[in-house]
Amino acid sequence: MGTIIDDPRLRERRSVFTDRHDAGRQLGDLVRTLPGVRDPLVFAIPARGVPVGVEVAWALGAPLALAVVRKIQVPGKTEAGLGAVTWDGRVLINTDLQRALGLTEEVIGIATEKARENVQDRITRFRAGTKLPDPAGKTCILTDDGLASGFTMLAALESLRNRHHVKILVAVPTASAGSAEIVSREVDKLICLNIRTGPCFAVAEAYKRWYELSDGQVIAELSYARPGAKPRDPPPPSRAGP
Repeated sequence: MGTIIDDPRLRERRSVFTDRHDAGRQLGDLVRTLPGVRDPLVFAIPARGVPVGVEVAWALGAPLALAVVRKIQVPGKTEAGLGAVTWDGRVLINTDLQRALGLTEEVIGIATEKARENVQDRITRFRAGTKLPDPAGKTCILTDDGLASGFTMLAALESLRNRHHVKILVAVPTASAGSAEIVSREVDKLICLNIRTGPCFAVAEAYKRWYELSDGQVIAELSYARPGAKPRDPPPPSRAGP
C-alpha cells in the first residue's frame, strides 16, 4: 500500500477550493515539495481533470499528457459509474455493483461500447494526432478533479502500469476516504488535499465553483500546457465559468 499524503487542515471540509485551477495550484505546490519526484510527467484525465493537471504541470515545470478514460455509465443514471474504458481499450467493471443492480452482460456490453466510442472521439479531439509521451524513467503523476468511486483512476493506473514499469503518483484535490485507500494500494504515493469520510460523497462539494467543461474549453486549457505558452496570461477560459 502506498503512502497517503493529505492536508490535515482540510479534512472533512467542503467548499475548500475556489475552482479547479485553485485546487490544481494548491496541489502542485504540495507535490513539488515531495522528495523523489524526478523528471515528472503529468497525466490528466479529461475533461474535469485538465484544469487541475495544467496547474500541477506548471508548478512542476513538467509536460502534460492526457490519460483518456471514460466512465461506463449505469443505464438511466449518467452520474453513476459502473466501470471505465481506457485509451488503450482496457475495460474495468465494478462487478459488485453489476450484481447489485442485476445488470445483464448484454446491458454491460452496450454501455461499454458507448464508453469506448467516447474514448476514441476524445483522443481524436484532444490529442490532435499526437502520441502519448514515453514515460520510461519518469515519475508519472496522474491527476483528476477528485475521486468518488475511484474506478476511473484505477482503470488509468492499470493501463499505465501494465504497459510501463514506472513510478506512479496520484494527485487529486479531493477524495472520499474509501476511494483514497483503495487507489493508494496501487501507487507509490497518493496526494490528496481534502479527504472526507461518511456515506455520501460528491467531488463537487469540495469546490465553490464546479461545472462541466465543453470540448472547446478543454482544448483551450491544453494550449496553456504546451511549450512556449505563458502561464495564466491570459487566464484559461474555464476560469470564467461556462
